[in-house]
Amino acid sequence: MNKELKKHIEKYLNSNTRYDNRKLTEFRKVSIEPDCIKTAEGSCRVKIGKTDVLVGVKFELGKPYPDKLDQGTITVNTELLPMSSPDFEPGPPGIDAIEIARVVDRGIRESGALDMKKLCVKKGELVWIVAIDICTLNHAGNILDAAGLAAIIALKTARYPSRKGENVDYKSLTKTKLSIKKTPIPITVLKIGKHFIVDPLVEEEKVLDSRLTITTTKDKKICSLQKAGDEPLSLEDIEKMIDLALEKSEEIRKIMKK
Repeated sequence: MNKELKKHIEKYLNSNTRYDNRKLTEFRKVSIEPDCIKTAEGSCRVKIGKTDVLVGVKFELGKPYPDKLDQGTITVNTELLPMSSPDFEPGPPGIDAIEIARVVDRGIRESGALDMKKLCVKKGELVWIVAIDICTLNHAGNILDAAGLAAIIALKTARYPSRKGENVDYKSLTKTKLSIKKTPIPITVLKIGKHFIVDPLVEEEKVLDSRLTITTTKDKKICSLQKAGDEPLSLEDIEKMIDLALEKSEEIRKIMKK
């Protein structure tokens, strides 16, 4: 950890402001562009400040899991493109990409966002597999929240491709959309020293003590928690972070309605 950078950032936080002059619990401008990739079954581009994330949704037919013969499934993949940050390298997904994919996947699954049974084509034989591909276009901090938001909106826009038996025509989409029952929203809260902040910049992420990503639904139910950072969190810390995440998720939902 860069101790000088942390000291500099904490100096700002102690005066109740951020490295970029925001308030501690203030998000950067959030921009949402749904259905932006015409070659995908569903898509969304989300910008949070200068962070830019693109998500595409594709359908494919496959066999169900042995313990869920009447249910389809989802897969989530994250590509942290080197063009989006000098910190990212080409090659197979690293630990950061895997974490983002898992957190997004868990939020969708545990919230019950998708009706997995409606993805079943023929019980025990054929189901739809919904592939969610996350791609970074520019990394300026808080990729995780941008990815989670873009993923659920991309799913909301997704339409089934036409098919005859096991033959799928991806050039012809039907009017039938995915059955989305919940809208999970992830909010990441950082603890730096004694301060709690949301929507972190890259510089702030590099000096965090602890990080907690809280995914919640509209009815304020917690779907998943993901903790990172070397410092432990007290019960009081976690309660504060959850309260802050619930408050910020409401702000994001209002932006989604626009």
